[in-house]
Amino acid sequence: MTDTSTTAKPVFRDLQADDPDPEATEIESMCMNCGENGITKLLLTKIPFYKEIILMSFECEHCGYKNNEIQSGDKIQEKGCLLKCTISTAKDLNRQVIKSDYATIKIPELDFEIPPQSKKGEITNVEGILGRVIAGLEQDQPARKAMDPESAEKIDAFIQLLVATKNLKNPFTIVLDDPSGNSYIENLNAPQVDPALSESHFARNKEQNHLVGIYEEELKQIAKEEEPEESEEDTAGPENLAEEVLHFGTNCPSCNAPCETNMKLTSIPYFKEVIIMATTCDACGRRTNEVKSGAGIGEKGVRITLRVTDPIDMSRDVLKSETCHLMIPELDFEVGPGTLGGKFTTLEGLLVAMRDQLTGTNPLVSGDSAPTQVKERMHEFNQKLSDIISSKVFGTRIIFDDPAGNSYLQNVYAPEDDPEMEVVHYERTFEHNEELGLNDMKVENYQEDDH
Repeated sequence: MTDTSTTAKPVFRDLQADDPDPEATEIESMCMNCGENGITKLLLTKIPFYKEIILMSFECEHCGYKNNEIQSGDKIQEKGCLLKCTISTAKDLNRQVIKSDYATIKIPELDFEIPPQSKKGEITNVEGILGRVIAGLEQDQPARKAMDPESAEKIDAFIQLLVATKNLKNPFTIVLDDPSGNSYIENLNAPQVDPALSESHFARNKEQNHLVGIYEEELKQIAKEEEPEESEEDTAGPENLAEEVLHFGTNCPSCNAPCETNMKLTSIPYFKEVIIMATTCDACGRRTNEVKSGAGIGEKGVRITLRVTDPIDMSRDVLKSETCHLMIPELDFEVGPGTLGGKFTTLEGLLVAMRDQLTGTNPLVSGDSAPTQVKERMHEFNQKLSDIISSKVFGTRIIFDDPAGNSYLQNVYAPEDDPEMEVVHYERTFEHNEELGLNDMKVENYQEDDH
């Protein structure tokens, strides 16, 4: 039996000219030109600082027909993303935009929408989006004027409105609604907060899951049909889940190679139960951990403020839930809940993971596509953050604001109060409950029909 743990390789590998083993796959497929069988070659690769792609090359030896295509190989994120940006200056028009295959572009002021089916994924800027729309509408106008003058006149009026919008006659808002979570709008103030740009994450509904190719109910039914019958011996295990480590197969979030995730229910002293999931990939060496609350949403939100005054503070245990906002006022820095997900680590480990993710996941702030000015700001920010991590700077405040109340920072003086840490429990606002999905949740008499 072959040991897959030592032979597994990344599914998507970096695109390199000197790769000795690109691992192209050849399959026989029908030629759409002559009906005979030709050969399709598939290459799964990764463009540095961008994303995974699938290169397809077809050639038919019977009629000589050739065809080349590129498809996105992006992994679907756990949640979708909703990006909103106010465009009011020429600099805003030049913001870079990464639009995935599944993203919808909207301009609310014009009551205008570009559905995902009409345009494949692309890298462009705000001005480029408007320019393509104008060019597309103008292209068919001559024929439209001959066949339907009334509609052509209305479209001419809308084109003029688009041109005025492109010339910034009035500020407008561009919205990217992407259920796959793989779209970006450039943050001009990176790594600081951009006041003109907002980002939120949402759980996909059934229709959005189907759009990105996820069919949960169908997969559950297939798994149930294929699941072997369990004997009493198979089900006889520890009654207490806290004593058991569960294992299940998954794919590496970095290279997509098959790997294994370990999951365990554990209890944090002076806090609550949490579920810890850890994944190690033998193919690329990537290690990740994620934390989910085992006790649901708390009655109140929690805001934890720590002033770093000693190197030992970096060793404090931290549980940052997936609903937690992280702020460092001295760096004018804030990240939303979707940036790091849930993590259980030390304060040092959390800050290092945050630094690595900010400089490694968004192609608009790192790599070849990032402007020199942004790279310089990111380098300066990383240096300041590194000084905090290495305890060269003291007095920095690190704030965890979690409306779900599921985040925790170790009190090294427990059960006494920690003089350097302030913990405040607060009542959630309507906006907090809306973000957590509580406003639409019916928890009493839910079996009764509302009407």
